[in-house]
Amino acid sequence: MLVAAVCIGLMAVTSCKTDNAKPADNAVEQATDSIESTYLTAIDDYLVNEIGKDYSPADYSIPCVTVVAVDESNPDSILAWGDYWVFNYKLSGDTLLTESGGSHPGLMHIAKTAEGYKVTAFDVVADGTDNLESAKKIFGDKYDDFHAINSNEKKREETRINGIAEYVKAHGLSAKMVKDFGWDPINLPIDNNK
Repeated sequence: MLVAAVCIGLMAVTSCKTDNAKPADNAVEQATDSIESTYLTAIDDYLVNEIGKDYSPADYSIPCVTVVAVDESNPDSILAWGDYWVFNYKLSGDTLLTESGGSHPGLMHIAKTAEGYKVTAFDVVADGTDNLESAKKIFGDKYDDFHAINSNEKKREETRINGIAEYVKAHGLSAKMVKDFGWDPINLPIDNNK
C-alpha cells in the first residue's frame, strides 16, 4: 500500500491514502521512521482491508483518518481514538466517482509485531439511537475533541479532498475531479505539471 498523504490538522493527525487495486510499494512506508506514520499505516490498511471490503468494490480505496488522541505509552498496545472514514472510487476519464464508503469512528488498538504495526481490535461507535451513548463511552474524556472534529463537515470535506489530491498526484492518476453521487464534481487542488 502507498502512503499518499499525512497531514496535520485541527488538533489531530490526519491521513488519507491507499490503493487496494495496485501492488504494494513499501519504499514510501519504509522511508518514514516515525511511530506516527507506522501506526497510521496500520490504521489505513485496516480500513481498506477489513472495513472497506464490506463496501461495493471499486478501482481505488482511500481512507481518511483524523486521529483525535493517541496513547503510545505501550508500543504493544497503542490506542488511537479517531474519526475514521473509507471511500471507494471508480476512475472515469478525469473524474473519481464515489462508489461506496462511510464513517467508522472509534478506538483502534494497535500492536507492534515482527512485521510492523497491526490493528488488533477496533471499538467502533454504534449507529442509530445508540450512537451518542456509544461515542461518549468509547471516547470518554476525549469526546468533546471527537465531537468538534466529527461535526465539522467543512473541515472534514477539505481534508478528504486534499487527501484525494495527494493520492492522485502520488499515483500519477488522470483524475482532476471527484464526484459524489448526486453532487456536482469538485475540482481537486492538483498541479500535475509539478
